Amino acid sequence: MSKASLMATRAPVLLRRPVSAAFQKTRATAVAWGKKSHYRPLPEEFRHDELTFRQIAREGNAAIYEQIWNRCAEPTLCWEVIRIRRREGFKIGVRFVEPAEVYPNSEAWGTDGFTFTDKEGAFAKLDELAPLRPRRKGNSNES
Repeated sequence: MSKASLMATRAPVLLRRPVSAAFQKTRATAVAWGKKSHYRPLPEEFRHDELTFRQIAREGNAAIYEQIWNRCAEPTLCWEVIRIRRREGFKIGVRFVEPAEVYPNSEAWGTDGFTFTDKEGAFAKLDELAPLRPRRKGNSNES
């Protein structure tokens, strides 16, 4: 088989789409996050300064994050109970920042965020922030 006939038989396969399109990244869409919400969810674990936060409970738009101080030999645990807010997407120059759930900032502390040194107090606050959900197993005061 000659080189020209070989190229002729392969050319349609190679040229189905432009080379530049073959290497383009696909954009994430709201469908990728599920049908329920198009907001990027809060991370289950993250670090901020010398602290690690790990989500241990979530009820609707409220959550508890366990807070651990990383630089302490015997770290003391605290719990942050937050009311989850959402922000819409926006543009910065030509870049679009997707809609996302957001952790309360320091100005919202006392309204949308609360710190507890005992886990039971944190769960009581979660119950207060998310009252319209079914009771968790093992947390009922009924006999």
